[in-house]
Amino acid sequence: MVLCATLLLIAIVIFGAIPNSPVRKLVKPINAVVSPIQKLIKNGGDALDDFFASIKDGIAIREENKELRSEIAELQYVITQNEEARIRYEELKDAFHIKDSFSTYDIYGASILSRDADEWFSIIRVDIGQKDGLSVEDGSSLAVVDVQMNLLGRVIETEADSSKILPLTHEGFTVIGKVNEVNGAIVTVVGDSNLKNQGLCLVTGIDENTVPEVGTEIVTSGDGGLFPQGVPIGVIESVDTTNPLKITATLRPYTQIGSVKDLFIMVPLVTDEGETEVTSVETVEGDANG
Repeated sequence: MVLCATLLLIAIVIFGAIPNSPVRKLVKPINAVVSPIQKLIKNGGDALDDFFASIKDGIAIREENKELRSEIAELQYVITQNEEARIRYEELKDAFHIKDSFSTYDIYGASILSRDADEWFSIIRVDIGQKDGLSVEDGSSLAVVDVQMNLLGRVIETEADSSKILPLTHEGFTVIGKVNEVNGAIVTVVGDSNLKNQGLCLVTGIDENTVPEVGTEIVTSGDGGLFPQGVPIGVIESVDTTNPLKITATLRPYTQIGSVKDLFIMVPLVTDEGETEVTSVETVEGDANG
C-alpha cells in the first residue's frame, strides 16, 4: 500500500508538470488552498530564523561593545598617564634653571610623601633624607623652592629616608625679605595663625616711610644666611596702616602648596676652607616670578 501510494504521488507530480495535463487541472484547486498555507509556513519560518539571528547578532554586538569599552578605558588611562608624565617632565625641565641661577648650591629634587589634612600650614614630609646627603644641624636650615624657583619653606628635620619641611604659611616660619627693587625696603615675612587658613603670610617690620603698595613683589633679602638672596616669595595683598607704629601687610605666596608635587632643596656648597658659599639672584624692579 505504501509503495502504491508513493508511485501514485510520483505519477501525479510527473503528469502535473506536463502543460495542459488533466492531472494538473485536477490538483490546481488543491494548490490554491495549499499555497497560502505553504507561504505562511515559509514566512513564519523565515521570521523565526530572522528572530534567532537577531538575538545571536545582538549578543555578538554586546560582547564586542563590552570589549571596545574596555579598550577605550585602557586607552584613556594610558593617555592620562602620558599627559601627567608630560606635565611633570615639563616641570622638571623648567627646574634646571634653579641650578643655573644658584651655581654655588647643590639642588636636591624631592617628591611629597605626606601632609596633614590642613595643607596650608602642616608639616610636609618628602622622600629624601640623610642617605641622600641631607642633614640639618641645630640652628641651621635649608631653603626649599618649587619648580618656578619660588620660596616654599625650609627643611627643619632630616631622617634616614625622609625630611620634614616647614611651609612658609606655618606660624613657626620666618624669613627676612625685601621689596624687589634696587635698595628695596627690608621687611619680615612670617606665618600667622589667623592668616594660614587663607594661604597668606603676615609682613611686619615695615617702615612708615617705605610702606609697600598692594601688588609689590617681595623676595628674600639674604640676611641671616638661611636663605639665598633674591628668591621670590610673593606679592603684597593688603596693607594695614591704622597703627603708624606697627604697620603690617598681608602677602600671598607665589607657591600654591596644595598643588605642589615636586620641590627642590637648596644645599650650599662648602669651599675648601670649610666655608659655605652664598649665591644670590640679582633683583630687578618688577616681577621676578614671571
